[in-house]
Amino acid sequence: MSIVTVQLGQCGNQIGFEVFDALYTDSHCPQGLCSKRENEAYQASCKERFFSEEENGVPVARAVLVDMEPKVTNQTLSKAAQSGRWKYGQHSCFCQKQGSGNNWAYGYSVHGPRHEESIMNLIQKEVEKCDSLSGFFIIMSMAGGTGSGLGAFVTQNLQDQYSNSLKMNQIIWPYGTGEVIVQNYNSILTLSHLYRSSDALLVHENDALHKICAKLMNIKQISFSDINQVLAHQLGSVFQPTYSVEGSCHYRRNPLGIDWQVRPPLSGLPTLGKASLNRGLHFNMSIANLVILRGKDVHSADLGGFKDSALYTSWLEPINAFNVWKTQRAFSKYEKSAALVSNSQFLLKPLDTIVGKAWNMFASKAYIHQYTKFGIEEEDFLDSFTLLEQVVASYCNL
Repeated sequence: MSIVTVQLGQCGNQIGFEVFDALYTDSHCPQGLCSKRENEAYQASCKERFFSEEENGVPVARAVLVDMEPKVTNQTLSKAAQSGRWKYGQHSCFCQKQGSGNNWAYGYSVHGPRHEESIMNLIQKEVEKCDSLSGFFIIMSMAGGTGSGLGAFVTQNLQDQYSNSLKMNQIIWPYGTGEVIVQNYNSILTLSHLYRSSDALLVHENDALHKICAKLMNIKQISFSDINQVLAHQLGSVFQPTYSVEGSCHYRRNPLGIDWQVRPPLSGLPTLGKASLNRGLHFNMSIANLVILRGKDVHSADLGGFKDSALYTSWLEPINAFNVWKTQRAFSKYEKSAALVSNSQFLLKPLDTIVGKAWNMFASKAYIHQYTKFGIEEEDFLDSFTLLEQVVASYCNL
């Protein structure tokens, strides 16, 4: 089951490289505590999922690189080729001259329709290389122009053309004090469009990643490269195929095996309405949690806390909301590691903050003309606000 990765914009392409490099490095690390047979199966599954192979034996990433200027994509292609370990397919790069900066509307309404055929043809070529397509992993920024606007457009097209395949978007949540004046507009438009067309959103906050680099890794001068490597490590630890000690592969059509599309019972739900975060959240209520444990002593880990019904909403039993994968096959060079993927209230406050800031700008009509001149009307903003406020209310009422 193969995954085609779509790297969008400067952010998506730089992170995409780090992710593939982390995946390749991990699959070629010493086998650790698992058997030789398990390790070979692990490597084979990783290769099938993320790489194809050319005649000379060099793995080729199953990826399409998209940006509106050639500089970053050329650097990404070159960096992979120079590693001598894996590379991108040369045909998987689509470039045009830079458009209108950080304007979401330009990426969605101009770049998207103008280059739709070329981009989708490149994606189709990658799909045709897969013996069995599991889905798409789209890496993009949420606050920029190309990555967010064009990313929303491409995801919508993937939903139309590959409705039975999983669409999972990795979005980078902007710094709270960002440098892009319209980042909150771009963010609400991105989130509302992806909500309609994506099957799952994996979110990483720049502020949280920055804190990891500063406090846990003691990096003094933190670069985007440092942040991207941390993010790639987190993604790699989640995406790599997980094997039990008997050697059977834990893999489903959903690469994460977590129920993102929650189906609540028909009765017993609280009435939804305008919810305020001012009343305070007692703790992080979850809808679904997946814990992935790798390496030494995984079978002696105490996970009882995740089975506490107080962590989950009243209409979900922990047995239906919690899943755990364990494998003695360590991730990368680490003796033991743990990863948590959670569908929870964790992003409520950041989301409410972005919606609030965007609404304050919208109420004063600030920068609206930059969007309306490219076909995004005020009604589109209002639809986005309404949808995201419903999401906030729904998670508040868990």
